[in-house]
Amino acid sequence: MHLYQNQHLKVYNSLSGKKEDFKPLNEGHIGMYVCGPTVYSNVHLGNCRTFMSFDMIFRYFKHLGYKVRYVRNITDAGHLENDAETGEDKIAKKARLEQLEPMEVVQRYTLDFHTILEKFNFLPPSIEPTATGHIIEQIEIIKTILNKGLAYEINGSVYFDVEKFNKTNEYGKLSGRKLEDMISNTRELAAQDEKRNPQDFALWKKAEPQHIMRWPSPWGDGFPGWHLECTAMSTKYLGETFDIHGGGMDLKFPHHECEIAQAEACNGHAPVNYWLHANMLTLNGKKMAKSTGNNILPHEIFSGENEILSKAYSPSAVRFFMMQAHYNSILDLSDEALLASEKGFHKLMEAWENLAKLPTATVSSFDVAAWKQKCYDAMNDDFNTPILIAHLFEAVKHINLIKESKESITEKDLEVLKGAMNDFIFDILGLENKTATALDNGKLSDVIGLLIQLRNDARANKDFATSDKIREQLETMGIQLKDGKDGTTFSLS
Repeated sequence: MHLYQNQHLKVYNSLSGKKEDFKPLNEGHIGMYVCGPTVYSNVHLGNCRTFMSFDMIFRYFKHLGYKVRYVRNITDAGHLENDAETGEDKIAKKARLEQLEPMEVVQRYTLDFHTILEKFNFLPPSIEPTATGHIIEQIEIIKTILNKGLAYEINGSVYFDVEKFNKTNEYGKLSGRKLEDMISNTRELAAQDEKRNPQDFALWKKAEPQHIMRWPSPWGDGFPGWHLECTAMSTKYLGETFDIHGGGMDLKFPHHECEIAQAEACNGHAPVNYWLHANMLTLNGKKMAKSTGNNILPHEIFSGENEILSKAYSPSAVRFFMMQAHYNSILDLSDEALLASEKGFHKLMEAWENLAKLPTATVSSFDVAAWKQKCYDAMNDDFNTPILIAHLFEAVKHINLIKESKESITEKDLEVLKGAMNDFIFDILGLENKTATALDNGKLSDVIGLLIQLRNDARANKDFATSDKIREQLETMGIQLKDGKDGTTFSLS
């Protein structure tokens, strides 16, 4: 029997605006599509948070025993600046400014994207398709929508007819917008705008002579609209209807709204059962933006080479920080918040290491089975990682009390606790115990052991100034000494 058969999972569906019982289309199988990056620059930390949220969700589904096909695309064409209908493709602009081929830009920043996600310990998706690899599929969808009379071609470009679509469908249902309100609040079409209505969006854009990225089509050389690629790739690999579509909250309108319209126009039914959206990451209480300087890249956090934070932070400490907020809520990053999370992360890792050394007894004072189900209950409540982490620290408290012989645990319960802690900390939250790696190589342990001996010698000689100096200097390096009945031990903080 698989775990998912015993766990009652609820997810917040952005389409209905409420939590719903999760039931996949096919028992034991899940199809999940998440909008990936546009690879024209280094991956944004806010994007990392979105992808990390869905990595956690992917991990939990796998843990429950589901067979998951997780598709996360790479946008390497068709994304115009400011998500507009006119202007220059983001990748083509970068290529022109840096005098590179567009695919050189794509390769450089795709590699950066993968490198950063690897540092954050992401699991790779099942399929990672590219927009340029699916031009044919996108053209075929456009043909179908044109044949159904829900799009029109003009001067080599093809536009989706939103008003006509809205006569039989509901455009705006995901974002809660009414087309009538959008029309009344929209400026008049500019004289040079060839669309029939401001709400119409591009399925295919004619490539002007200077446009680098272009492909042949029945309507002339051009490139696909940004929204179209996700419809083409999600339906190709997951079917006309699939379980979950995810992405950042900022994509809800217009991107995901347009995806729904395209799919319904093409296939005649809703494409997705559950829409999940991750919320934004702010920095020191303000929106992240390169233009204002309120911005930091992941590698700048890892190296400490920035003017915003006081020190470097490990990828796992940053991941732990992000897991302390619900994926659907705004999270503010600051030096104070990272320092507190790093301290908590080290406490969790220290407790994990202490598990291997706990004494066992004939009775348990800690109800491990009830605690374990509370952890599952947190994850089953729309992947509530902050509540899960609170339960993990409840276990940390008991581990420390058992270590101090103030509580007890049986051998059987200890094995259950070890397994559950491993599952929730490493398999589901995706954290890595880099502290253990440092300790396992022996070098750090040997050096600190030598310093502990020198401190003991100083104390024996009543040289308390030297003894205190060794302790204080180690504390400034994040190494805490603990004196106990069995001698002096240390931990990283």
